[in-house]
Amino acid sequence: MKWDVAIKDFKKYLRLELSLSVNTIDAYMRDVEKIRVFAHEKNLNISDIEEYHIQEFLAGLYDNNLDRRTQQRILSGIKSFFSFLELENELQSNPAELIETPKTERKLPDFLTVDEIDRIISSIDLSEPLGHRNAAIVEILYSCGLRVSEAVNLRMSSLYFVDEFIRIIGKGNKERLVPIGGKAIKSLKLYLNMRKLMFVNRKAEDIVFLNRSGNKLTRVAIFNLVKKYVKKAGIEKSISPHTIRHSFATHLIENGADLRAVQQMLGHESILTTEIYTHLDRTFIRNAILMHHPRAKK
Repeated sequence: MKWDVAIKDFKKYLRLELSLSVNTIDAYMRDVEKIRVFAHEKNLNISDIEEYHIQEFLAGLYDNNLDRRTQQRILSGIKSFFSFLELENELQSNPAELIETPKTERKLPDFLTVDEIDRIISSIDLSEPLGHRNAAIVEILYSCGLRVSEAVNLRMSSLYFVDEFIRIIGKGNKERLVPIGGKAIKSLKLYLNMRKLMFVNRKAEDIVFLNRSGNKLTRVAIFNLVKKYVKKAGIEKSISPHTIRHSFATHLIENGADLRAVQQMLGHESILTTEIYTHLDRTFIRNAILMHHPRAKK
């Protein structure tokens, strides 16, 4: 099987059978393209690739100073690609199957304090034409812990203000209901009142957050507006919309929320993914144990 055909079939498999998101499929394609370029340089067909070739490829990633988390992701994509070819009987075995994933330390991203979140929201000028929209975006990112892709795809038909829930379509088209707080509801309603006066493209009629042209916002637009208000608030941390999601989970856990509940709100398949948000300081954990453990008191 030729590389171009194999990659095209793999992409179709990811989209139609696994129902992965466009962003996830693009990430897989970039990873597979890397091994294709390596194979082309070595004059290797797909069927020629053996385990030691992939080990050599991974050594090249290390020599190029790619961090281990990136190496892990690339290897995962390559394993999935060869596993697909094995499943389709194009290969007798997966040459990457027995290769161990590089070990990494779990790096904790920056998070914002409650005061910093308040400063960011307060820095938004509501008198600006899109001020209420921008405030609603930041409020809902923090109130509901949404991914950027989930915010840009949020639909009018998924807002249940009376029940104080919103319906989110997350990774892999998996649906979840997320509680939404009073401040976020108030901010959204103010924006939606102004949205009624905006021109709305027919294709975006059910989309909540629109740009000036009446179309769905892009992920880049939300990245840029978050960075704008972080700078305006005088915060010097490296902040992205994901930092607000991280802060949402951190503040919940610090205030006693159950880890399983946070997992469901974030849309994580595994509780292990959610555990990265439990970076509570030692004093907080010590005080919690001393306060609640039956044999902690003298």
